[in-house]
Amino acid sequence: EVQLVESGGGMVQPGGSLRLSCAASGFTFSTVGMKWVRQAPGKGPEWVSGINGGGGHPYYAEFVKGRFTISRDNAKNTLYLQMNSLKPEDTALYYCARGIYGRGFDQPRGQGTQVTVSS
Repeated sequence: EVQLVESGGGMVQPGGSLRLSCAASGFTFSTVGMKWVRQAPGKGPEWVSGINGGGGHPYYAEFVKGRFTISRDNAKNTLYLQMNSLKPEDTALYYCARGIYGRGFDQPRGQGTQVTVSS
């Protein structure tokens, strides 16, 4: 059974940093591209970043380039998202999912982790 457990969210001031984690199980993690998708209140899901199975090829949405870094530790079956220079518009529920691109969620969807950027 596929399971994705996101963590690391919180409330920070603008300009702050957070590191999100996604613990994966139930599939061969190292062979699967992974992504982060976010959803703000009242808005549709938004693709944030993706990475290939080996971890050598990260991809970013324009609005996070230079601020966010995606990475993975295949030995720990864990996906990460380092978020720096956070802005209020980054406030959202963040989910990890299988796949590199696209704003679709995984099935089953994890619980997500809430990121709130506010002064």
